[in-house]
Amino acid sequence: MKFLNRKTNLFAKKFKKLISLGVLSVLAFSMVGCSSLDTAERREKSARTGENITLYAACDSGADTVTAKFMRDFAKRVEEKSGGKIKVETYSDSQVGGDSEIFEACQGGNISFVFQATSPQVSFIPEAAVLDAPMAFDNIEIARKVLDGELFEKLKKYYSEKGVELLGIADQGFRETTSNKRIEKLSDFKGLKIRTMENPYHIKFWKALGANPTPMSYSEVYIGLQQGTIDAQENPLEAIIVPRFYEQQDYLVNTNHFIHPVTCIASSKVMDSLTEEEKKIVYEAAEESKIWARNTTDNQLDDRLEVIKESGTEIINLDKKTVDDMKKASEFVWTDIENNLGSDLIDTLRAEIEKYN
Repeated sequence: MKFLNRKTNLFAKKFKKLISLGVLSVLAFSMVGCSSLDTAERREKSARTGENITLYAACDSGADTVTAKFMRDFAKRVEEKSGGKIKVETYSDSQVGGDSEIFEACQGGNISFVFQATSPQVSFIPEAAVLDAPMAFDNIEIARKVLDGELFEKLKKYYSEKGVELLGIADQGFRETTSNKRIEKLSDFKGLKIRTMENPYHIKFWKALGANPTPMSYSEVYIGLQQGTIDAQENPLEAIIVPRFYEQQDYLVNTNHFIHPVTCIASSKVMDSLTEEEKKIVYEAAEESKIWARNTTDNQLDDRLEVIKESGTEIINLDKKTVDDMKKASEFVWTDIENNLGSDLIDTLRAEIEKYN
């Protein structure tokens, strides 16, 4: 029986992979009545004959996350603004691939739009790492102003060079820390075994605080906390609540150490195939949905915190001295990013923060 189960599981995995690859291959190349033409020709013919257009959006995140909600709201607005002529089909929960796969599919035009954090994009667009500068923003309002300003305009150029358009950046708020160790001052981080993403700047940040960062798959975090492999983890509140990490943690520490941006990007190939009116609809929908997604993040915040409080997990807000100490300790990470990316983006980030402070 175990042998049959292994065979069944193996077949299911292979079948799922084949289905995913099939969907990726078909997505942007599916359009009503024009299957023999390439993407641009089909788009042009469809517009001339008045046929409806089907575009495709994907994210790696779960259906109930702000990322997926951002995607679905965008799709709804595009359809409404186009009077139903443009339909955007949405795929969440890694249905058509993980973050790297859907990014590459977007570059190739097989997926029209992708909604994801900047972290997985860094391997394709190194300049996106400017948003990994730690302890950058004193509050979410300043962060959002910066993400809409000159820095955003400069980042658009780097995205464009890689075959995608950066349409907007929403967020899931700040990344926070949960821990079984009480943290109130900088020295409390010393020796803390904390799960972090496989991101060099994030790892350097935690080491700068004296912690012991341990890269680990998100899916393994709960068991890691349960078994004591790690003492702590860091994520935006949404990503803490959904898998119930707080059940294994005594404290939630509002460290606000990194903003957790959520980008809306479009395939340059798909955008080039749209008419000017269709592009306008896409741009307007992305801008409006970005604001909607930010408001959704804010509106969910109190509910998220209430869940944590009711679980018995204590919430700690750090004082200004501790925050300043964390900033000072991690200054070299900014220098490291500057050395790797050049001074332009980091200087722009600093100038924008100073302007809004």
